[in-house]
Amino acid sequence: MAQVLEFKLPDLGEGLTEAVIVTWLVQVGEVVAIDQPVVEVETAKAMVEVPCPYGGVVTARFGEEGSELPVGAPLLTVAVGEATTVPEAEGSGNVLVGYGTGTPPARRRRVRTTVPERANGTADPGSTREPAPHTALAEAKTAPHAQVPAPPAPPTPLTEGPVPVISPLVRRLARDNDLDLRRLSGSGPDGLILRADVEDALRVSAARAAAPAPKTPATTSSAPAGTRIPLKGIRGAVADKLSRSRREIPDATCWVDADATELMRARTAMNAAAGPRISLLALLARICTAALARHPELNSYVDVEAREIVRLDHVHLGFAAQTDRGLVVPVVRDAQARDAESLTAELARLTESAHAGTLTPTDLTGGTFTLNNYGVFGVDGSTPIINHPEAAMLGVGRIVPKPWVHEGELAVRQVVQLSLTFDHRVCDGGTAGGFLRYVADCVEQPTVLLRTL
Repeated sequence: MAQVLEFKLPDLGEGLTEAVIVTWLVQVGEVVAIDQPVVEVETAKAMVEVPCPYGGVVTARFGEEGSELPVGAPLLTVAVGEATTVPEAEGSGNVLVGYGTGTPPARRRRVRTTVPERANGTADPGSTREPAPHTALAEAKTAPHAQVPAPPAPPTPLTEGPVPVISPLVRRLARDNDLDLRRLSGSGPDGLILRADVEDALRVSAARAAAPAPKTPATTSSAPAGTRIPLKGIRGAVADKLSRSRREIPDATCWVDADATELMRARTAMNAAAGPRISLLALLARICTAALARHPELNSYVDVEAREIVRLDHVHLGFAAQTDRGLVVPVVRDAQARDAESLTAELARLTESAHAGTLTPTDLTGGTFTLNNYGVFGVDGSTPIINHPEAAMLGVGRIVPKPWVHEGELAVRQVVQLSLTFDHRVCDGGTAGGFLRYVADCVEQPTVLLRTL
């Protein structure tokens, strides 16, 4: 007998909470195999093809092309079992963050409804779909005595055996909010705990812990009029990450002015020769990797739970890119192993993808240090917020002619301001200052860099 399984929009990583359906890749009634892509969605960061962890017949799709779905919302339903002719493998190779198919199908199957649903996503009469996890919270908000604190609920018995969680983001969300995952019942296949389950539990916990204060004339005044802009998509993801950085990282900033005249001349000479042109950003990236080799403390992150500083042996260099869709930070993998020509090509590729909106999740994750060229906005200095969980960010201002004392005489030189924002937990000011001074020396005298190659 066929069983109808519901596949929900999985957690696509990077703290994203919703996605827009771009193209459905399957139709209702179509047979799909395990891990076959069923829909293409656009998140705040990239376009992603979402594979289905079940093999069977598609019985319903939820959402039209162009509509937005939150993570955890039903995406489609699939009828699996004897009525289908799709062979199911022992496990799946593709795993998206927030759900997985690594266990045998017999253990993963879980009946979500007792009858197939119509193609428009509505259930036939007699459907026994489980109530949404947040129903209790919605009812609590509309109860007549909402101002009276609810008595604390009895503790949920601890789950025996391993906790069914695949996503590291789900584990981190629970850990950051002191939530014991063993007390949750997952809504995913075979009881898998999803991000939506953790968020629902946190909302219910917050509702029980805080009762609204009685309204008084002083608190019933209306909010100021204005335009409200939802913090969602890429803007919401950036807001969440910056807030976490400010909350967790004790940052400090140091800066220095440098004479970039010789660096600009060196770049002009390199581009006068035959071969691909070298970008200024690539030269700055090469200087960064050389400086990190001398000061590895800044290519690290803090493991708060273990109370350890983790130094990394590779440099995945992120760089800030402003696009029509907002700020993104693409990552150049293994930047320490690339020369200026290779860095130029990879920076150009990632920048083009950023503006086209085709960056993949891999292109946007795993950075260990960030280079921020805010000089393109016509400003000299900034105190940027560190890209959590990294330990530092180098900022570069505009390069402009300024009066400068050169070889004992006043001259007009190409001057740039460099700033370093760093996590004070990983090093003290001496290390940060040494890093920034080395970068400035390479900018002023590019031959310094040759001694480290």
